[in-house]
Amino acid sequence: MARLLNQIVKENDIKNIAPEDYRELAKEIRVKLVRSISRTGGHLASNLGAVELTMALHLCLDFPADKLVWDVGHQAYVHKLLTGRADVFDTLRRHGGISGFPKVKENPADTFDTGHSSTSISVALGLAKARDLRGGNEKVFAVIGDGALTGGMAFEALNNAAQMQSNIVVVLNDNKMSIARNVGGMSNYLGKIRTNEKYRDLKNNVENALDKIPNVGQPIAKRIKTTKDSLKNFLIPGMLFENMGLIYIGPVDGHNINAMVTAFNTASKIHDQPVLVHVMTKKGKGYRPAEERPDLFHGVTSFNLKTGAPMTDSADTYTDVFGKWLLEKGETEESLVSVCAAMPDGTGVTGFAKKYPERAFDVGIAEEHAVTFAAGLAAGGMRPVISLYSTFLQRAYDQILHDVCLNRQPVIFTVDRSGIVGRDGETHQGIFDISFLSTIPNLTILSPMDGEELKNMLNYAFDEMDSPVAIRYPRGEVFSYAKYKEEKEQSLEHPRESAEKFCHETLAFGKAEILTRDSSQSILILAVGDMVKTALLAREMLLHDGFGATIVNMRFVKPFDEELVRKLAKTYSYLVTMEDNVYSGGFSQRIQAFLEQERIEGKSVIPICLPDTYIEHGSPEELYDKYGMDAVSVAARIKSVLTQK
Repeated sequence: MARLLNQIVKENDIKNIAPEDYRELAKEIRVKLVRSISRTGGHLASNLGAVELTMALHLCLDFPADKLVWDVGHQAYVHKLLTGRADVFDTLRRHGGISGFPKVKENPADTFDTGHSSTSISVALGLAKARDLRGGNEKVFAVIGDGALTGGMAFEALNNAAQMQSNIVVVLNDNKMSIARNVGGMSNYLGKIRTNEKYRDLKNNVENALDKIPNVGQPIAKRIKTTKDSLKNFLIPGMLFENMGLIYIGPVDGHNINAMVTAFNTASKIHDQPVLVHVMTKKGKGYRPAEERPDLFHGVTSFNLKTGAPMTDSADTYTDVFGKWLLEKGETEESLVSVCAAMPDGTGVTGFAKKYPERAFDVGIAEEHAVTFAAGLAAGGMRPVISLYSTFLQRAYDQILHDVCLNRQPVIFTVDRSGIVGRDGETHQGIFDISFLSTIPNLTILSPMDGEELKNMLNYAFDEMDSPVAIRYPRGEVFSYAKYKEEKEQSLEHPRESAEKFCHETLAFGKAEILTRDSSQSILILAVGDMVKTALLAREMLLHDGFGATIVNMRFVKPFDEELVRKLAKTYSYLVTMEDNVYSGGFSQRIQAFLEQERIEGKSVIPICLPDTYIEHGSPEELYDKYGMDAVSVAARIKSVLTQK
């Protein structure tokens, strides 16, 4: 029974808990986290490590007046529990339930919607300056992890913070992890930080005393300050932050609530200068499987409480297919190198990195650098494959356009998690990549319909292409067209379908393939990537109702097969375009623009795509159903058009 947690029904209720009960409350919160996330899935290890940290923040701040910005936001589950959402916490990441990230519409204590890293200091600095201009007095805190601190945007904000002469408190949650273990100079630097508060007090006291001596005091104080700052630079690595204009406090034990409350209260009383409080936490604390493998428990599906093992056996995914290809290709191609940004497991490059460590580069949470670094590798004669999630690739748009594509460097982008990703919601759906990549000259975009075609496209990009290529593929279980063909070819006979049905052609640049052909020449479906599977399933339903459909696997999104589209569009009455992307700037809109350009008139185009909005959290099945993009909805929409005719 969560005796203490049940007393927290709204923000600030933690202040009614007696200090001697803080440890028990932390225990109740961890039990709630583990039990709930074992059913819903979510980000476990980071939240377990931030329990006492979040409690200390809530003891120091008054919500919603004071502002707390979470970097990334996946570690804000405890914050949700402490703002009265414990009773709905079991709906976490479920469609219609609470989000796994901060959401202002859920609760005003969620200061800012976040989901990507390295942004919190910039947001907090803006909030603080707005406060100053308004004459407000609210506290502004930003929480950022040591992994997120490797992102360039975080340093841009730190560089700007002192110039603003405004108080914000940056809480550095240092757990030595981002998703994978942190890499690079900043990780090494933070690992060495030690501080001595008595030294700080002594230096300040000496300087203040000398300042009061007429004529000679200030010059002496200035010289001592220079000498002691030089000594401190040598002895205390925390001076990096102080040299940037921030006051540094720490390291502080991230599981000692009283120590953190003292540090936070002290930091918030400094009115004209930013303060960085360095807090040391243990990722996964309180649940042994998560403590032992925090990387595996960063983001989890449902799991067994006792063992930590996943509840369901995982089938091969597109990420697995890519990972196996990378290993196989790496054996014969010494020029192949792998680049990722802090997600080697998630993008499938871990196996390659273990076997060929000298050719595998994890640059940390720094997508912009990753892309330009890959451009440099390519310019130096290597063949880089850079692996990023679709939602994070958009962070490096300028680098793709300017550094890779303008220079025509043969970089291969493997764009994982394209389309609807699911329960992480608006900030993580990969539904914009066709739109923003299609605007870039010199870039070829491919989208495979199944696992075998993904391998073929990877080989084609590496062996045949000497310019940039992006290959986008979805999250989840891999589809096999060959198995589908074997199972369905005999069972779906239809009198109007010719013998060409289920044909399959060799990959050729810019060429699509016709998978099934309907002799009625009524419905033409142009499908991209994972939507080919949906088109085939919709066709089954149409056949049962007496209708047929010609299905084209587009393969190349850019350039698409203009010759084939032109030829077929003149023949068919209805064109259905299918993509797991928003309409604006997407494949469907480009097809409609092409028909207008070619003056192919009198054709009805039915775009099956996502609306121009941010898509909420929920399972992919629920979301595709909601937005009319599952097979049942697609078949019903086509049938409705045909029957109205």
